[in-house]
Amino acid sequence: MRLTVLLAMAARVKLPPDYRHGVYRPWTAAAQANNPPGRRRKKVFVEPISKEDWKVFRGDTVEILIGKDAGKQGVVNQVIRARNWVFVEGLNTHYHYIGKTAIYPGTYIANEAPLLLRQIALVDPTDRKPTEVEWRYTEEGERVRVSLRTGRIIPAPIHQRRDGIIPEQWKDGPKDTSVDDALDRTYQPSLKIFEEEIMELQGIVETRRAKKSYWY
Repeated sequence: MRLTVLLAMAARVKLPPDYRHGVYRPWTAAAQANNPPGRRRKKVFVEPISKEDWKVFRGDTVEILIGKDAGKQGVVNQVIRARNWVFVEGLNTHYHYIGKTAIYPGTYIANEAPLLLRQIALVDPTDRKPTEVEWRYTEEGERVRVSLRTGRIIPAPIHQRRDGIIPEQWKDGPKDTSVDDALDRTYQPSLKIFEEEIMELQGIVETRRAKKSYWY
């Protein structure tokens, strides 16, 4: 395991119980502006779906069932489980201007709007058609998603982090910090200043004595 993973685990944001999730990640400035301290926003009721029953992940190919892009297929690029939201790359977009000023018209960009989990369906890789799925177990005991229409297994996508690393395929190299080394406490606190610690490590003995000073 890399040291950056341990640091990320330690830096997880603890959210208040009345926090309202949006399209921005909780630790960003935009999310903090939408949830300022002391402000209580209207509660959003979400259909409860447990972590074990969640069936759509980032990297899955899905088909949109309603809206202007109904019937189109795309790849899920973001999932927000707290709101049952999924974002499909390049679909269900809305357009707006950014950087608009009195002398500059701004840039016209497109952003994907969230879709509810019931508004999409997973695509069966055998015939590229939408299907309902459920979790089942193979003879080897592996938990897999199975298409209810064809009975075929829909493999889960390989999760790739932003730095291009796939955790399931990562192997620690000679320069990677092991978990034991990262959790090992090697620092010994003391009341010595930095110079005194260096002198002790280098075996330097201070023979000078400061002059006496008198205060009147």
